[in-house]
Amino acid sequence: MRHRPATLIALVVLGFFACTSQALRQEETPGEVELEPVTVTPQTAPLSAAELRERGKAVADAVGGVRYDLPGRYNPNFNTESYDRIVENTFLSVAANPLSTFSIDVDRASYSNVRRFINHGRRPPIDAVRIEELINYFTYDYPDPDGEHPFSITTELTDAPWNPLHKLVRIGIQGEKIDTEDLPPSNLVFLIDVSGSMQSPDKLPLLKASFRMLVNELRPEDRVAVVVYAGAAGLVLASTPGDEKDTILGAIEALEAGGSTAGGEGIILAYKVAHENHIEGGNNRVILATDGDFNVGASSDAEMVRLIEEKRQQGTFLTVLGFGTGNLKDSKMEQLADHGNGNFAYIDNLMEARKVLVTEMGGTLLAIAKDVKIQVEFNPQRVQAYRLIGYENRLLANEDFNDDTKDAGELGAGHSVTALYEVIPVGVESRFEIRGVDSLRYQTPGTPFSPSDSPELMFVKLRYKEPDGDESRLIEQPVLDSRDEPTTDLRFAAAVAGFGMILRESEYLASDWTLADVLELARGSTGEDSAGYRAEFIRLVESVNSMELLAQANH
Repeated sequence: MRHRPATLIALVVLGFFACTSQALRQEETPGEVELEPVTVTPQTAPLSAAELRERGKAVADAVGGVRYDLPGRYNPNFNTESYDRIVENTFLSVAANPLSTFSIDVDRASYSNVRRFINHGRRPPIDAVRIEELINYFTYDYPDPDGEHPFSITTELTDAPWNPLHKLVRIGIQGEKIDTEDLPPSNLVFLIDVSGSMQSPDKLPLLKASFRMLVNELRPEDRVAVVVYAGAAGLVLASTPGDEKDTILGAIEALEAGGSTAGGEGIILAYKVAHENHIEGGNNRVILATDGDFNVGASSDAEMVRLIEEKRQQGTFLTVLGFGTGNLKDSKMEQLADHGNGNFAYIDNLMEARKVLVTEMGGTLLAIAKDVKIQVEFNPQRVQAYRLIGYENRLLANEDFNDDTKDAGELGAGHSVTALYEVIPVGVESRFEIRGVDSLRYQTPGTPFSPSDSPELMFVKLRYKEPDGDESRLIEQPVLDSRDEPTTDLRFAAAVAGFGMILRESEYLASDWTLADVLELARGSTGEDSAGYRAEFIRLVESVNSMELLAQANH
């Protein structure tokens, strides 16, 4: 069989990438893989614009740009977004389940992703809505810590707006705020997806603009390296001081998209670069930026998680930034960030990029506490049942609370965490099923502290570790069964929770509580809103309300 010259060239190119892929995907554990990545030699002097363009083209070609034109190339109209199924928390009987234990969550990706759907004229998929991330997108007026612990704890009680016979309890944690100039030095590795799926304007171009904002905030003591991945992994920029901004920005600007995705090799190389430039006592972090089309090559997802966990134990954390539409692997990206002691954000526009990478840079990049767990004990004399709103994928076994080997969430500098419980008081007849267990044959639950005249509704315990510590510290605080006029913050958090429940089509909403009620509650509780985030929330609710009214009119 005779081949035309063009066919022969294609076969040679295909053979080259097959050999490259074979060399990269060795049958070893992730921590032992010896990579020979496509590497652009680090410069000793600033490069000209022309040199930077040539470098970007060389890297884009080397990491697999040709593959975009081979059979099986990326199709921009093919939607493979995926979300983990969320089974909504139910009401639990206090008699059978007196303890509720969960890990904190400071991720906010779900809110900006939900916003993206609504701005495109669509309701988000139910499982894209993580209510705790919607609530925690906003800041609340919690007091700054003033004691030995790096955060304060605030509790508050009011009536649940969607079920007035029930109570709504807020638990708020405020992390210590640290000025940017007082942050420890950072050793950052930008791990950037430059595969073919990243070509659209809301992906690589938005990513570049976002990273420009972060780079402009860097100090001379900070360092940045840039690793890219597509058909293979490549080092674009060796670790460079933060005051060499033109060099860093030039390397980022020169990136071009093209090729398939080999994220596993990229993350191995990124961790290798981070380890080689480790700053003792500093913030050592890999920042993965991708549309979510993240394949791990020869390594399984489980092996990749083990690698990330191993590196976090060595002091290198992982932050994940999602971009674009069509490929977003929300569940995988959240999992990687959770196991890497980092956070997961979804960047849908430049305002969100500024919020995550500039306004909240300390919280995004610096953890002040790790393995933060909350355990609540309810007083059976006052509470017959309770439901944690959200946090479904953060629930822990009760015995995990005292187990310092169990991983939990991290709290960043200046970050706050809010959790809401819906509580059914003793004596209230509720239309909702309350989950319990049959009475025990051989024993009865102990009640060491249950005087009927106790003013306590519940007792909150919190455990955390220092960022480099191995032993947890304990904080305890009772919550009294007393209600004052709810604060503006609690009313707004309730509005956000109610909106999330509507989007999730929750069975725990009263049938007559609607988006109009959400709007009334939110409009009356915007409070101090200098950044306009609460006003934007109201606009989103109005948009969904308009969608529903239009749908009703069409039917």
